Amino acid sequence: MSDALVSPPVFAAAGAAAVALLAVSVRQIRRNSEPNAPGGHSREHIVPLMGVMGAFVFAAQMINFSIPGTGSSGHLVGGILLAAILGPWAAFLTLSSVLVIQSLLFADGGFMALGCNILNMAALSCLVAYPLLFRPLFGQGKSGGRTLLASLVACVAALELGALAVTLETEASGITALPLGRFLLFMLPIHAFIGIGEGLATAAVLYVVRRYKPELLAATGRPRKPRPIGRALAVIAMVALAVGASFTWVASSDPDGLEWSILHTSGQEEPATGQTDGLHELAAGIQESTALMPDYDTTLAGVAGSGAILLGAFGVAYVLRLAQRKNNGKQASDRTL
Repeated sequence: MSDALVSPPVFAAAGAAAVALLAVSVRQIRRNSEPNAPGGHSREHIVPLMGVMGAFVFAAQMINFSIPGTGSSGHLVGGILLAAILGPWAAFLTLSSVLVIQSLLFADGGFMALGCNILNMAALSCLVAYPLLFRPLFGQGKSGGRTLLASLVACVAALELGALAVTLETEASGITALPLGRFLLFMLPIHAFIGIGEGLATAAVLYVVRRYKPELLAATGRPRKPRPIGRALAVIAMVALAVGASFTWVASSDPDGLEWSILHTSGQEEPATGQTDGLHELAAGIQESTALMPDYDTTLAGVAGSGAILLGAFGVAYVLRLAQRKNNGKQASDRTL
């Protein structure tokens, strides 16, 4: 969503809800990374794994695929894929971080709309569609058919819920001339098609992970023996950088589902709005000052974004490892005394 769709009250409500969920996610990640936590990755693995998966999803989101016969395109959200590997709360935090980087560094999505985008894309996929639909259908992850079914159902549901949320937030904002019924008439069907595309891609990635590195899957819910995952992290990171470097050659130039729906609802690519309040001007100024590569205006944008996520994650992992070593040394000293 762009800032043109969001009013100050909706910005405040969505932002408060997103911040609250992010705070909860940090606590849940700490709890789920305790030793022997069911289906949880260890503290040593969770942060770098979040980093490489965030970089992969960031790169994958840059590749729009055409929706045949519509003149529209879609891109992966990645919430179901992230949740299946990281668990729902780590996935929510990872996808939210991707959305923040996209908004601030690339002006992709409005600054005022950031809370809405986190709720619509990260919360509804990772915290709603994943636990309610994907997990029950996926089971223990031993069947390729169940993986495909779970991925398709959960991804379509997540995209449809997100599309519905966008229309309701736009209607609640009341600053554009987009009639709710007509807007929904275009938003829901096009995002169902996008969800099918995402479901197929998600199932394909999970099939590869299940075949070659099943211990990475949090969706099975089985306790994992601590095993080295450095090679897997390196492979995912290299794939993310490769996809990020090639997005300009393979991405569709057709408008995405939201842009397409706005165009067919209003006849304009950008919704007409009379909003000129100071908050919108402040948000535009903040984004203009932080967006180093607006609209991904360089072929290095994908590599830069993926690299920023990777560096941030591994930096956090390094700090946490130092803190853990310091804590272990203190405990050993206390036992000696």
